[in-house]
Amino acid sequence: MQGALALFTGIIFTASSIYQVTVAGLTPLQLVLVGTTIELSIFIFEIPTGVVADVYSRRLSIIFGMFLIGLGSLVEGTFPIFWVILLAQILWGVGYTFTSGATEAWITDEIGEAAAGRAFLRGNQVDQIASLAGIGLGVVLGSLRISLPIQIGGLLIALLGLFLALFMAETGFEPAPSQERNSWQKLAHTFREGVGTVRTRPALMTILSIGLIYGLYSEGYDRLWTKHILDRFTFPLAGLFQPVFWFGVIRAVGMILSVGAAELVRRRVRTEQAVAVARACWAVSAVLVISLFGFALANTLLVAVIAIWLISMSRNVIGPLYTAWVNQRLDSRVRATVLSMSSQVDAIGQVAGGPVVGVIGSRLSVQAALIASGLTLSPVLLLFPRAIRLNNGEPIQRGPAISEE
Repeated sequence: MQGALALFTGIIFTASSIYQVTVAGLTPLQLVLVGTTIELSIFIFEIPTGVVADVYSRRLSIIFGMFLIGLGSLVEGTFPIFWVILLAQILWGVGYTFTSGATEAWITDEIGEAAAGRAFLRGNQVDQIASLAGIGLGVVLGSLRISLPIQIGGLLIALLGLFLALFMAETGFEPAPSQERNSWQKLAHTFREGVGTVRTRPALMTILSIGLIYGLYSEGYDRLWTKHILDRFTFPLAGLFQPVFWFGVIRAVGMILSVGAAELVRRRVRTEQAVAVARACWAVSAVLVISLFGFALANTLLVAVIAIWLISMSRNVIGPLYTAWVNQRLDSRVRATVLSMSSQVDAIGQVAGGPVVGVIGSRLSVQAALIASGLTLSPVLLLFPRAIRLNNGEPIQRGPAISEE
């Protein structure tokens, strides 16, 4: 199931950004608002859709989510109109929240916790292979018509939902007791718990501030890098290969390099030591900042593509490192709360920062917007040393969390 979804979304994502720029003709601000809409939809609906999976059925939640994601993609690929694309992002975002968490919970219910860990690892490998295959298919379809990968990918996801409705089993699900069900009240309680934890941990406040900055810069780059390439550079062999081919190559190589970079970091960084993780985060963030400026200021396509690959590798490495860092020195009773808060501040940063960068892109230039994204991220290089100093001065909380040497 997850491999099929990765394959189909790989087909869609290969062409969606190009479609929004070349067919829908979206401005920089509109491009960023498309991303902001889907992030805001996910942020708002994550909790209430989780109730469906906990109370009624993991299976029904996943199936409904598949239909919504497929419908959103079909709508976007068929109607290249800004407000319709925004509606499609809402459908896509809400659909994603129905599958998010429910899929992992369904797997765990069906095969047990002991086997689930191995299944998740194998599933991640399958997802990467399927995504690469999806890029290849997206290139082929996009060469025929740039909207075709989005339409066919959406149709395939909807058909996957139909297949699951007919054949997906659910034998291990037990509805959560009413007192354990997710709700807005539980969200408020989680928030209050998290705020209390952060107030007693100055280092944690700094760490979450870094997470907020990661969110603030990212949406502008995610939505504008394709337009920057299309507006500023000409691909080689333009008469032989369409832009979708070159973007497919860029994405595929970036994905492969990211896997290699993650493996290198896994072997070299001692993730059980908070200081080692923080220093690795600082180094990778420095590469990311330099690469962002390099991409924005690049005068040749080769330099721009190398910068894109460095950005891709850096971001894929920073994600798990940052999570490992937040996870350090925490009492197990508050670990889930703090990790949830780290995701929330990232989402808030994306929703708040994206439109500002979009305005800069529309009023000045896409290059100026990308430079603004680099400037927005730069303060993390000052915050990491501060967090390390504060972290060294804090006592280790009781609980099974791994501590520093």
